[in-house]
Amino acid sequence: MSAPAPSVALPLIIPCVDIQSGRAVRLYEGDPDRETVYFESPLEAARHWVSLGAGLVHLVDLDAATGRGENRGVIAQISRELGVPVEVGGGVRDRAGAEELLRQGVHRVVIGTAAVKSPELVPELIAAHGPERVVVSLDARGLEVATHGWAQGSGVNVAELTPRLADAGLETLIFTDVTRDGTLKGLNRELMRQVRQLWLNTLIVGGGVANTDDVRLLREEGIQGAIVGRAIYEGTLSYPVVLD
Repeated sequence: MSAPAPSVALPLIIPCVDIQSGRAVRLYEGDPDRETVYFESPLEAARHWVSLGAGLVHLVDLDAATGRGENRGVIAQISRELGVPVEVGGGVRDRAGAEELLRQGVHRVVIGTAAVKSPELVPELIAAHGPERVVVSLDARGLEVATHGWAQGSGVNVAELTPRLADAGLETLIFTDVTRDGTLKGLNRELMRQVRQLWLNTLIVGGGVANTDDVRLLREEGIQGAIVGRAIYEGTLSYPVVLD
């Protein structure tokens, strides 16, 4: 009798709460003027996912990312009251801003634009707080990194950044295909495969997951997890996720 096939771990599905003007929303292709409001209270949105079993919640301050304002008070409240770790991105441009979030109880900060514009920030934060408190998010069209709330192309290729980030001691990378985020179009397998080859440490896909087929794709490509918003808010992917 042949031995049973080894089980393959289910990718971690991390619920996302995007915050704009104090409400929990999702954007279409990152456009702040094309929003859908899901909860008036981001805290209630986060509590909803925790009630269903989430052990980590991803928060994005969209107003800070686009320079339209900030939602730090709401984020601090969620960090204090939620009862599970949160990670926070959006508008984290410098060490002072990152460390303010950490002092407020955020489990780990997510560095986006600053990882391109201020490359010294990532190794500084890792040295001061450890790799478990720092994540880098590379948001891209194809493999070109987009910055400033996805509004600008950087001219920088993901392949240029990943070796530097690995050398800085980064353990976890988030990669978002901006063209698929919030669209429910599903993941681009070839692009996911390319990024998997470029980043050998923990890889989390941000955006693009639409249904269980995408979760299977993540598992097949050896990608450890995904940050998911619209699909679980609208029910095209049930949460918690169960695969046959």
